[in-house]
Amino acid sequence: MKQFGKILKFELKGFLRNKVFVGFTIFLMVAIAIVMFIPNIIAAFESDDGVDTPPDELPTMLIYSEDETIAALVKEYFKNAFVDYEINIAEGSIDELKNDIITGKAECAFVMNSASSYTYYVNNLSMYDMNTEIANTVLQEVYRINEMIKNNIPPEKASEIMSVQIESGTETLGKNQMQNFFYTYIMIFALYMVILLYGQMVATNVATEKSSRAMEVLITSANPTSMMFGKVLASCIAGFSQLVLIFGTAIVLYNVNKDALTNPLIASIFDIPLELFAYLIVFFILGFLIYAFMFGAIGSTASKLEDINTSVMPITFLFIIAFMVVMFSMSNGTVDNTAMLICSYIPFTSPMAMFTRICMSTVPWYEIVSSIAILIGSTVGIGILSAKIYRVGVLLYGTPPKIGTILKTVLKKQ
Repeated sequence: MKQFGKILKFELKGFLRNKVFVGFTIFLMVAIAIVMFIPNIIAAFESDDGVDTPPDELPTMLIYSEDETIAALVKEYFKNAFVDYEINIAEGSIDELKNDIITGKAECAFVMNSASSYTYYVNNLSMYDMNTEIANTVLQEVYRINEMIKNNIPPEKASEIMSVQIESGTETLGKNQMQNFFYTYIMIFALYMVILLYGQMVATNVATEKSSRAMEVLITSANPTSMMFGKVLASCIAGFSQLVLIFGTAIVLYNVNKDALTNPLIASIFDIPLELFAYLIVFFILGFLIYAFMFGAIGSTASKLEDINTSVMPITFLFIIAFMVVMFSMSNGTVDNTAMLICSYIPFTSPMAMFTRICMSTVPWYEIVSSIAILIGSTVGIGILSAKIYRVGVLLYGTPPKIGTILKTVLKKQ
């Protein structure tokens, strides 16, 4: 235990002295602070000693129809639908209307061929132009009202019939996927990045010590299990601390600027239940440990740093596959599909799959307990096996040995 404590302390100091690690953490915290303060910064620049600047003049939208009744009706309804435009009825011919658009006097125009047909004129059609979609919805209502008027229904009564509001309510008995999607995505992506980044770092550190022959000295004075667990747990603590600092900074600064950050999407991201934070910690720690042990074991078998990327490729692909299954399931809104159910019990995929299901679906408690129990048992088993591979691998040089050869050697040592 004393050896383990010394190794853990030494590895943690290595992370704190790593300028890239510290610099990247500080950079992300500063970047989050700037993003959170952007609304207040913009508001400060827009205010001119407390005097509000006059609003910009609205662009003009023209309505043209030979039927004055239709033109007046369309103008009235377009005023409510296109609040960012000044709606005017065009005077003159269609050619004059086109000229007004080309010269910039008007931004766009709707020429009503009939109550149910129109031509939309615009100079340069933006890929974000949604005017025709909005107009189609509004003109359906205009057409119906116009037909009612033709059938001697008073305009007021026709408008009342068409403007009736349907009242509805939704009561969610399980999880609201739309509400939980964004912070689930952020958490899964953070888990993905940290496990790959620090897992690769564990493998690289082990391979570096082995290539410098320092491992031969260390392995004779320290227990291999203590060395493996010390390195892995130090990386886990460093990665978790980095996540806490980054997400903690975001949460604190969001609450400071809450009045300025009124976007519902931003609010939904930070409206995370404490229960999910607890599950995040559990799956982060266990998911990190199981992959870090494998990365460390593979790193001990590499004689040169150049061999690391090739050696860890199977583990990386396994993790990427798990990530892709989760992302596709989230995008389709089917987090309880067969693939996700299977992945929830496979220790290499359950940290992301089960966590996603907990966030975006109603999962029975016994499934959660079973998944976590399997993950804990697998982490302990892989940790012990990785320590034994580590003890054998650090003394092997030359061509990277095959996994079968290493396992046979480990079993012979028993």
